[in-house]
Amino acid sequence: MRFSTSKAFAALAATGLSVLGLAACGGGSGDSSSGTAQAFDPNKDVTITVWQPFTPGERESGVFDSVVADFEKVHPNVQVKTVAGVNDEKIVAAVRGGNAPDVALSFSSDNTGAFCSSGAWIDLQPYIDRDNVDINEFPAAVREYTEYNGTRCAMPLLADVYGLYYNKDLLAKAGITEPPKTASELTADAQKLTERSGDTINVAGFDPSIGFYENAAAHYAPPWNAQWFDGDKSDVASPEWQALLRWDKDLIDWYGYDNLQRFQAGAGEEFSASNAFENGKLAMIMDGEYRTAFIKDEHPELNYGTAPMPTADDQTGRYGSGYITGSIMGIPKGSSNEAAAWEFVKYMTTNTEALVKLANGLANVPTTKAAAT
Repeated sequence: MRFSTSKAFAALAATGLSVLGLAACGGGSGDSSSGTAQAFDPNKDVTITVWQPFTPGERESGVFDSVVADFEKVHPNVQVKTVAGVNDEKIVAAVRGGNAPDVALSFSSDNTGAFCSSGAWIDLQPYIDRDNVDINEFPAAVREYTEYNGTRCAMPLLADVYGLYYNKDLLAKAGITEPPKTASELTADAQKLTERSGDTINVAGFDPSIGFYENAAAHYAPPWNAQWFDGDKSDVASPEWQALLRWDKDLIDWYGYDNLQRFQAGAGEEFSASNAFENGKLAMIMDGEYRTAFIKDEHPELNYGTAPMPTADDQTGRYGSGYITGSIMGIPKGSSNEAAAWEFVKYMTTNTEALVKLANGLANVPTTKAAAT
């Protein structure tokens, strides 16, 4: 399916540099290639290329391709060629090289600002205005991560939300009756749930290591009330971030850093049937809503529950909050079939039947009110 968080960090860093390079090389503003919405001719045969990041040949790519096939039935003159397993770095390189796809799907909504401001993805507003697309159908948070400084170069394709997964059988075995709600409870439960043979961790109660699976600083931030900026200044030295990092380090120290590294080396690939939580090697884990579909497909026997992520001990009023992100879809600069590309983007991101099929197949959160209903 998706690349792991640690790989995502590397790709995101590389992409950020590449997009900056694109802007420096004359990426320009985020305008449509022509400055106006190009007319779509339903009688002209055309082929568009769509790059998407789902793993080739896996379940999620199959779900995506099935909705692509539905689009082709609605638009029989448009043939869609999909290329799977493409990350943002490759998209940016293609734009810079002048051989971009007609449509690109990205898991990194963090990159919207770079795509919009550099002109790597065109401004979709002329098409939105012409076709009377109601952007208010999308929740406010979703509208925010698909535009930058008034330029909407992306449309949302479902959302992801993060929380705590826990193995009910392992919690019951340890005498724990409910999932933790605070950081101190998470630490106590993680220690109680951990099973060792000497320095070898057989079962980890909770692995807090940043970069392991979905453990990212941004994912922890909301329940800890940790902010990225205070006005225009970085706020990463705030008491909230310091408390989060101290908690993280204290639990890592309890396990032993080297012991955790060895555990992770044998934990199994995140997006595979060997995932450590799915196999009972992790009692609790932070993950996205899509994990439910992987468990159903790969380990339906797993007896698990879900809950909000625990909060900092002094932030209990934030219990129930969590990190939200989503996939974004846009038209890279240089598309040779811009009008047909927009028809595809519009269908995939606003058509209720398409969104419902995708949401149910991927176990993602719908991004329009109609699809959610």
